[in-house]
Formats: sequence, structure tokens, C-alpha cells
Amino acid sequence: MRAIRQYAFGGPEELRLEEVPDLHPAGDQVRIRVESAGVHLLDTIIRQGGGGPRVAPRLPMTPGREVAGTIDEVGAGADAALLGRRVVADLGLASGGYAELALAPAAAVHVLPDDVDADCAVAMVGTGRTTMAILELAAPTAADVVLVTAAAGGIGTLLVQACRSAGATVVGVAGGPDKVALARRTGADHAIDYTCPDWPHEVRQAVAGSPVTLALDGVGGQIGRSALELLGVTGRLVMFGSSSGSLTELSTGDLFSRGISAASAIGARILQRPGGTRTLERDALEALTHRRLVPVIGQRFALTDAPAAHIALQSRATTGKTVLRP
Repeated sequence: MRAIRQYAFGGPEELRLEEVPDLHPAGDQVRIRVESAGVHLLDTIIRQGGGGPRVAPRLPMTPGREVAGTIDEVGAGADAALLGRRVVADLGLASGGYAELALAPAAAVHVLPDDVDADCAVAMVGTGRTTMAILELAAPTAADVVLVTAAAGGIGTLLVQACRSAGATVVGVAGGPDKVALARRTGADHAIDYTCPDWPHEVRQAVAGSPVTLALDGVGGQIGRSALELLGVTGRLVMFGSSSGSLTELSTGDLFSRGISAASAIGARILQRPGGTRTLERDALEALTHRRLVPVIGQRFALTDAPAAHIALQSRATTGKTVLRP
């Protein structure tokens, strides 16, 4: 089989396409013939040796933590009825998704309806799962004025859809005219370019003086700080990332003087969520099946182009979800 292999931490050039022996499932594992594999910004961080001890891989490795495809072999302890089923799975920290074949615990797979696209399923089992965790914490309502940063990203496009479905007024902010246009297409009532220096003023004008009641921030840095400062009294800041390279700066003084609350939807909160994350995956896939949420697949790369996929993510040139197609 063909797989991406990495032998040293470093740049995208460390991702090498190789012919390797076929994998075979053991025990309760299944083998998935991969149709689509998810690519994350976190993958680029892990590739460089970052991400902390929880995600530190053992080299050499094959990156990739989410796959969709068809089960073509089952281990002796797995349910034989899974053979031939289309599934999607999060592979966990074991990774192995950037390949033509991947192994997953049978308990990790979700069987897919025939009409569910593999790329969309990959997006929802990972990015969609995180979106569900954000919504669980944020609990948007029809009374909210919601500001979504990185509104053209994989999570951002889903948050825009979900908040609009809840009846909220949604302001999507993103970097550049193409991303702003995407935020508008996915349902934002107002879409604003945060590369413009006066973008917070544009937000205030767009909502006609109504205070932002909920800020969903995946950017951090100065963008996240500006989102915080747009919140009115009793406003909620829910953080889910720092694509700018730094977290949003805030203090207890901000909480007291502004009368706001702030929390993170990822990190320890999602890792230690009672009941785990499988129910979030299930809910995300159910939302996809019933077309309540539809992920945007921004770019599809061939397996051999995995380095280019990482470069595009790091340069923030992508929108929606990025996938590899073996």
C-alpha cells in the first residue's frame, strides 16, 4: 500500500510518499480502505514536533487521525458484520490516516448511510465533533448576537450555520474577500473582513449598536482580543483555538469590569468530558445525515500532495475542511 511516512520532525518536506507493507487488523481492530482522510492544522504542529506530550508521536509515523472508507478486513475479535460497510472513524492518537489502508478499533467506527459523502463524514467526525462541543458550551439562542471569528474555517462555517439555525443574528469575520464571501454564503447575516484595521467598528455598525452577546473565537491574538472587547455586559466569550499563534489575552479584571464570562471549549474540557467524545461524533454525523449542518470542503489533495496540503493550512490559504484522497 502507499502511505505518507515521516522519519524526522521538521517541515512539509519530511512527509514522504512510500510503498509499505499492507496492514492487517488484530484483535478487535478493523481495516479501512481509505477514501478520504482529514488534514488539520494540528497535524502541521505535530509534524514539527509540537503539540505537547499528549500527542507526541513515535517516529517513524504515518500522520492523520480521521478517515472514511470501506472496511475490507476485520480482526478475530471484531464483528464480522462490519465487513464491507462504509464507515468513518477517529483513529485517536495512534494516527495512520494518510494512507491507502488504516487500522481502527471496531468500537471507534461509525457506519455511514450510502448517501453520505466520505469527505463530509471525515469533516464531521473531527471538526464537527469539536463544533458540537463548542455549541454545547455556548448554547446559542435566538436572542443572541453572535460573533464568529475564522468564520470561513472548517469549524467556523459550521458554527455560522448552527447559530443561524438557532435563530441568532450572526456576524462572521474572516480574512480576505473570498473568505468573507464564504461566511456570507454559509449563512452569516453580516460578513466582515478582519484584515481591515477598523473591522470592530464595522461590526458595531452592522449590528446597529446592539451588543455582541456571544463571541466564538478560534483565532486568538489581537483578533480574539477585539472580539472580547465587542462583548456587551453579560456577554460570553467561548474560545476554541488560536490560529493566529497566540491565545486571546484576558484577565480577571476584564471579567469584573466588563461583566462578561469566558471559557474554553477545547483542551481539558473536551478531553475530560463526561461520557467522552463519541456522543459528540454521533451528534455531528446525525446533523450531517439530516442536512442540518453541511461542512464546507475547501480543498482536496491527492495523497502524494500531503506536503502541499500542510503548506496551504499553515499559510491560512484554505477555507472549510481540507482532505486527502488516496
